[in-house]
Amino acid sequence: MTDVVELDITGMTCASCANRIERKLGKLPGVTATVNYATEKATVAGSDDTATLIAAVEAAGYGATVPQAPTPTGPDGADAPVDDPAAPLRQRLVVSAVLAVPVVVLSMVPVLQFPDWQWLALALAAPVAVWGALPFHRAAWVNARHGAATMDTLVSVGVLAAFGWSLYALFLGDAGTTGMHMTFSWFATDPEASDLYLEVASAVTVFILAGRYMEARAKQQSGAALRALLELGAKDATVLRGATETRVPAASLVVGDLVVVRPGERIPSDGTVRDGSSAVDLSMLTGESVPVEVRPGDDVTGATVNVGGRLVVTVTRVGADTELARMGRLIEDAQTGKAAVQRLADRVSGVFVPIVIGLAVLAFVGWIVSGGTVTAAFTAAVATLIIACPCALGLATPTALLVGTGRGSQLGILIGGPQVLESTRGVDTIVLDKTGTVTTGAMALRSVTGSPDADDATVLRLAAAVEDGSEHPVARAVVEAARARGLDPSSASDFASAPGAGVQAVVDGDVVLVGTVRWLAESWSITVPDALAGAVDTAEAAGGTAVVVARNGAALGVVVVGDTVKPEAAEAVRRFVALGLHPVLLTGDNDGAARAVAAEVGIDEVHARATPASKLDTVRRLQAEGRSVAMVGDGVNDAAALAAADLGIAMGAGTDAAIAASDITVVSGRLTVVAEAIQLSRATLRTIKGNLFWAFAYNVAAIPLAMAGLLNPVLAGAAMAFSSVFVVTNSLRLRRFTPQS
Repeated sequence: MTDVVELDITGMTCASCANRIERKLGKLPGVTATVNYATEKATVAGSDDTATLIAAVEAAGYGATVPQAPTPTGPDGADAPVDDPAAPLRQRLVVSAVLAVPVVVLSMVPVLQFPDWQWLALALAAPVAVWGALPFHRAAWVNARHGAATMDTLVSVGVLAAFGWSLYALFLGDAGTTGMHMTFSWFATDPEASDLYLEVASAVTVFILAGRYMEARAKQQSGAALRALLELGAKDATVLRGATETRVPAASLVVGDLVVVRPGERIPSDGTVRDGSSAVDLSMLTGESVPVEVRPGDDVTGATVNVGGRLVVTVTRVGADTELARMGRLIEDAQTGKAAVQRLADRVSGVFVPIVIGLAVLAFVGWIVSGGTVTAAFTAAVATLIIACPCALGLATPTALLVGTGRGSQLGILIGGPQVLESTRGVDTIVLDKTGTVTTGAMALRSVTGSPDADDATVLRLAAAVEDGSEHPVARAVVEAARARGLDPSSASDFASAPGAGVQAVVDGDVVLVGTVRWLAESWSITVPDALAGAVDTAEAAGGTAVVVARNGAALGVVVVGDTVKPEAAEAVRRFVALGLHPVLLTGDNDGAARAVAAEVGIDEVHARATPASKLDTVRRLQAEGRSVAMVGDGVNDAAALAAADLGIAMGAGTDAAIAASDITVVSGRLTVVAEAIQLSRATLRTIKGNLFWAFAYNVAAIPLAMAGLLNPVLAGAAMAFSSVFVVTNSLRLRRFTPQS
C-alpha cells in the first residue's frame, strides 16, 4: 500500500510557491505530491520518511511540519486557544495605511503641496516601503537565494524600484528643491508624469497588504464549515462503571466503555444503545432536522445530540475510527485535490513570474527605443511588474473546493474531490439500486384481506399474536403494524416455527397458523379459497410477501408485507430528469417487484434479477453505448458497479464497501439529496471555472495595458489585490448554496 503523508507548509505566499514545493518534492525517488495553497498543506504519496520530506521543503525555502492533534489545556478538555494567523498582517496593514494616506493625498493634490512637502512624504513613505513591504522583500530574498522568482519577487522589485527612483530624484535630481510641485497622472504616457514615485511605493504596498489580509480572512471563512464539523465532538463524557458515574475527557474513552448520555448532551463517541430510548438529533451528520428514535440495539453516532430520554451507550468506535473523524478525512482529502483545469493553471503560474519580469524589461526598453521619456518607460515597467497576479490562478480551485465541500458537509454530502466535480458535468444516466436506495430496505405491512369468517382487524390481530414470537423481518412488520393500530398481539402460547414456511401458536385457545399456501396445504391439509389465493398471487406479482392466516384448520385471510418505497423517491426521480439524467432501476429482485417499484416512482428502464457481476456488466454496457453513468447504491453487492461507474454515489446508511467504492457519499440516505449532491457538485465546478476564467482574463487584459503605459502603478497595485479577493469572494458565494427543487 502506498504511504501517504500530510505536511503543514509555512512561508507560502502565492501559487508559484505551491508549484515550486510540488516540483521539489516530486524530484524525490518514487514521490508524488500535491500542495494546496489555500489550505497550506502538502499531501505526499510514495514515502513515509517525514524527515526527508521536510528537508526537501526547507531546501526550497519554506517550512514544513507534521500536523499535530490539538492539545487540551484545561480539566474540561477544551482545546487550547488558537491565535488569529491574520492578526500580524492586520497590524502591518493598519500602520502602513495610516502612513500611506498622507503620502498619496499630497502627491495627487497639487494645492496641498507646501514647500518641502516631498521630504515629509519621504519620511512617511520610507517605513511603508521598507517595514510594511518587508514580508514581500523577505520572501523575494529567500526565493532569490534558491534561484526562484514568485509573486513576492514582482511586488518587492516594483516597490523597491519606485522607492529607489524617488530617492534618486530627491538626492541626485531636482525633486528635492524647495517649491517643487508634481501632478498625478493615471497614465504613463502623460508628459506631466511625476518624477517621484513615493505614492506608488506606499499605495501599492497597502493595496497588496489589504489583498493578502482579505484573502487570509476569506480563506479562514472558506474552511469554517469543516472546522465547525470537526469541533462538534463532545469534550467530555460520563462513564458508567458499576453503579458509579465518572466524568472523563471524551478523548480517553476506549471501546467497550459504557457512557451515560442525558437529554441535551452530545453522544461522546460512536456506539450502540444498551439501555433507554430517546430521540437523537442527527442534523450535524445528515442535514435532516427531524430527530430519529433509538432504542436498545440501535447504533448511534458520536457528536449527535440526545434530545429525549436518558441513554446508556456501549462505545464501539473511538478517535480516528469514528464517523465524525471519517467525514473530516473525506472532506480534507477532497480539498487537497486539483481539477484538470487547475493543473493547467499551475503549469502557467510556474513560468509566469519570469515571463512577467521579461515583459517589464521589454516594456522599459520598448519605450526608450520608441522615443518615450525615461519616466514613462519606468512607469510602464513598474506597472507591468505590479499588475501581474498568479495568486488568483492558484486560489481558483482550492477556495471553491473548501467552500463547496464545507457546504456539502452541512447538507450531509461528502464529495470525494475535484475529479468528482468534473465527472458530474458529463453524467447523463443515473442507475439506481432498489433495496435501500429507492426503497427503505425494511418490511412494512401493505394490506390485509379478510374472508367472510373474519374481518381485517381480526386477521391482523391473530397474525401478530403468532408472529410476536418470531424475529423474522416479515414477523416484525406484522407485529409493528398491529401495535400501531392498537391491536394487542401478546396473548399467544405454544409457539413453533417451520423455517422458511410458517409459524404456529395457540391464541385464545385456538390453533392459529401463519405461513405460505404450500405449507398450509402440504403440512396441514388446509385448502385456501380462490379469493384468498388470488390475493396471494396479486401480492407476489407486485413484489410483496404474502402469508395466509388460518384458524382451527380454516383459512381466514391474507396478510401482505413488503419493502416500502421511500417517500421522497418519486420526487428524487423527477429532479434527476430535470437535471438531464435518464433514470434506470437495477435490482436483484424479481421482475414483478422491480417493475412495481419503478412504476410507482416514474422509472421506465428496469433491469431485474441482477447479481453483483451483472450489475457491473450493466454499468459497463451503458458506458459502451456512449452514456456517462452515475451509480447509486448502498450494499456490498453494489460496490463493483459503484467503482466502475463514471460517478459512484453511496447512500450513507450503506456498507463500508459501498462507501469506499463511491465518489460521493449521501450521509442521510435520502434519495433527493443525491440530486442535491449533483447540483452542488456542478455549482462548485462552475465556480472553479469562473474563477479560472477571470484570473486568466485579468492577466491577459491587464498586462498589455500596463506595458502600453495605460495604467499608473497605483491602479495596477489595486487591481492586482482585487483579483485575488474577487476569486475568493466568488468562491464564498457557495456558502449560500440552496438546492433547487
